[in-house]
Amino acid sequence: MYGLTVFSSGSGPERFRRMAELAARAEEAGFDAVWTGELYNRSATVPLAVLSQATSRVRLGTNIAYGVGRTPLVWAAEARDLDELSGGRLTLGLGNGTPRMMADWHGVSGEAPAARMEELVTVLRKLWRLHEGPVEHEGRFYRVRLRPTSDTPPPVQEYLPIWTAGVNPRMIRAAGRVADGLVGHPMFTPAYLDEVVRPGLAAGLADSGREPGDVKLMGILMCAVDADADAARRRLAFAVAQYAASRVYDRLFALHGWSAAQAKIREAARTGDGDAMTAAVPDEALDAVGVACRPGELKERVAVHARDYDHLNLVSVPWGLKPDEAEEATVAIVAGMS
Repeated sequence: MYGLTVFSSGSGPERFRRMAELAARAEEAGFDAVWTGELYNRSATVPLAVLSQATSRVRLGTNIAYGVGRTPLVWAAEARDLDELSGGRLTLGLGNGTPRMMADWHGVSGEAPAARMEELVTVLRKLWRLHEGPVEHEGRFYRVRLRPTSDTPPPVQEYLPIWTAGVNPRMIRAAGRVADGLVGHPMFTPAYLDEVVRPGLAAGLADSGREPGDVKLMGILMCAVDADADAARRRLAFAVAQYAASRVYDRLFALHGWSAAQAKIREAARTGDGDAMTAAVPDEALDAVGVACRPGELKERVAVHARDYDHLNLVSVPWGLKPDEAEEATVAIVAGMS
């Protein structure tokens, strides 16, 4: 199953119109889902409402939205609205970001992000059943005491799929404990899946007494499509270098024996030398985490990566592109998969 993260340039109503048009093209091309993301200046949920009206078949999901960015009550209310608007096609994908992002962007403590996510999902499950009666929850991070004052209709989906993001073992284990899916990371590789991800999910499933099939695994595949294959590889390498500069990915680079290259990338990052950062990325890293190819080669190359996942979400490279270039890159992905 393939998904597409929808991105468009422009501003005002035109941006949303272009997103809707791209989502409709993805649905026509056979994609199974379209996803929206959010950052410090964009919401994932508002565009998803627009996309729900431009499509009729594909699943609609947030990949990801910040779990700490809304209260559980607001999350449940927004999810109910989106589920109703889409006719029951919503998948809620949540992540916390880094502890520093939690503190500096959202004004909450960055402590125990995995435990916070587990509790958030637990509270959301209760609030999703609000039509059945009052909700009470007293936890480490959240306190909810809600008694409806009027009739609350049941949601369209009796059960809301909630997928949570994770890179390191504890967040991966959290997905195994409470979520319906693990939202992977663009830097996941087959070896990292085998050594870290699948054992982490298995541990979480064992904690909760669930079966392996109860949690889906989503991959996020960076795709750089260009008639100039070398230009595509440089574009992908630039994106990989941005991740390599962060210590969050030390475990992954060490696992593959890429720590020396990572050190070169960090040194180049300190001096602001983007070309040196790009040049230091190992070729094998590019092939392990993404696809850089000519247009006619995309579908075959993507299929190789899809074998490792229940759902593979295709994205343009998230670094180094201007908004109009990112939109063009997303259009190229749709065309290449058609």
